[in-house]
Amino acid sequence: MELKNQHRLKDKEVEKYHEELRSKLGDSPFGKEEKVDVADCNDRKVVLLDKEPLATFFEDTVFPTIDGLLSMEATKRYVTVDMGAVKFVYNGADIMAPGIVDADESIEEDDLVWVREVEHEKPLAVGRAITNGKEMIESQEGKVVKSLHHVGDEIFE
Repeated sequence: MELKNQHRLKDKEVEKYHEELRSKLGDSPFGKEEKVDVADCNDRKVVLLDKEPLATFFEDTVFPTIDGLLSMEATKRYVTVDMGAVKFVYNGADIMAPGIVDADESIEEDDLVWVREVEHEKPLAVGRAITNGKEMIESQEGKVVKSLHHVGDEIFE
């Protein structure tokens, strides 16, 4: 991962992103008073704490990376998949309704969400919801989350 234009975020920006993530997910991968940098990585901006990419921007919205999710206690915006779906999600596939065993019912269409596996509840991917959380649980067919970042992609590596 080649970083360009790395610079320190102002304290107000760090606090804003921290509060935004806590509101969306119930936690944040960095504290509101920590020294956080932002840098360009290929076609996106990443948020760094001690050189680790803990968040990134999807369009203009900040959301944790897989590493960021691993470092925090997110309690909202999760989509849980069965073990049969793990290898597909792990490789960047979109999330299909038949593989979903649970989801945060407060998820709305177009929300950024994180996908976890059912056994250990570890994050596998970040994506954009195509349907709301209740429909994800109830539906038996079709694509419900568009994968945007997954274990093994350039940000994760």
